[in-house]
Amino acid sequence: MKNFVNLLYKDFLLLIRDFWGVVLLFMMPWALVLMMTYLQDSTFRSVNETRIPLYLLNNDKDSLGNMVSNQILASNIFEVSTEVNGRVLSAKELEEAVSQGNFLIGVIIPENATASLRDKVRQGVERAFNGEEERSVMTSQHPLEIKLLVDPTAKESFRTSLIRAMHENALVVQNQLLLSEITRQVNRLIPMPVNLNIDTGGLITIDESYAQSDKAKIIPNSTQHNVPAWGMFAIFFIVISLAGNMIREREIGCFNRLMTMPCSFHSYVLSKVGIYLCVCLLQLTLIILTGMYMIPLLGLPALKLGHSIPALLAMSLSSSLAAIGYGLAIGSVARTNQQASVFGAVSVVILAAIGGVWVPTFIMPRFMQIISHISPLNWGLNGFNDIFVRDAGFFDVVPYVSASILFFIITISVSYYSNRKRKQ
Repeated sequence: MKNFVNLLYKDFLLLIRDFWGVVLLFMMPWALVLMMTYLQDSTFRSVNETRIPLYLLNNDKDSLGNMVSNQILASNIFEVSTEVNGRVLSAKELEEAVSQGNFLIGVIIPENATASLRDKVRQGVERAFNGEEERSVMTSQHPLEIKLLVDPTAKESFRTSLIRAMHENALVVQNQLLLSEITRQVNRLIPMPVNLNIDTGGLITIDESYAQSDKAKIIPNSTQHNVPAWGMFAIFFIVISLAGNMIREREIGCFNRLMTMPCSFHSYVLSKVGIYLCVCLLQLTLIILTGMYMIPLLGLPALKLGHSIPALLAMSLSSSLAAIGYGLAIGSVARTNQQASVFGAVSVVILAAIGGVWVPTFIMPRFMQIISHISPLNWGLNGFNDIFVRDAGFFDVVPYVSASILFFIITISVSYYSNRKRKQ
């Protein structure tokens, strides 16, 4: 027992010998959580608040043009302009302005559009009431064209959504004119006045909300997504310090002297696990407290921990053990400090990237979503997200805890195997 306590003290001294390295080990992840949470929240806010520049050239000045104009203004998505420097642009000038990026969208409603549409509808309804074939009612004339100009740099998905929205607005006007003309024809045939211009607005509404179970009442936000993501990134970055210390001990002969004393490799590994488990748990505690108390000072939503402390403790311990096991494996296999630092840093970044820390997995290609399951950072991130966002309990996170512990066992086995090969 005394030897083990001495090993712990030795590893503690080895850790704090590089004081500024320890400070960076804690402060860099802490600053990263603050920065990324703030940036992501600002990005969402800018998307919601910044309006898309649009130029509207309404040459119609009647029902169709006015309704399309009102629909665009009511959407609160676009910053609508109708003049540039006090002058109305021509269609050619507008196309040039959009192509140069001065406006993301240009909408041109042709002159006499409403009158032309009303005349088409009137002729179609008259043919229908006169008993002409259905296929010739609304297809005998060329369709009315509203021109939509889009910046060439705009994404295809944005352009498709915009065209669909404009098409729906045009259909609303077309249907209103159609009902008005049908009403006029019906009133011409029967003595009792009939009004078929029925306002269907408000009959169907969309109620949007986050899907929640009966017990989960937590609304997800940027804080609850970023704190676990960068928390996992932080604890896995201890592999550089852990592996570096192991290699340094071998290079200066400290490891060989320990092995010749009454000290087993098991005690050596266990002391490393004990010291760095404290480091990982302190890192997670600092990051979680930052999410709860410091991030709200920046005007961002506070972190909600959920209602299962056992689940939170289990995920913290298992994720920390996975990170420590990975560091022990690298420290045992690598031959030089440079190998350990380069491979450790790059591999953690790769595991973070495919694990959903940098880019959420749900927007990845299907193949990458499958690959993400091999990353231990993904297991920890999913487990913490279930606790913070879905209010999961202990048994809900058991799969992630089990996967992390299995990873720890495998990496520890790699460390033991590498040590045995080195002895031989």
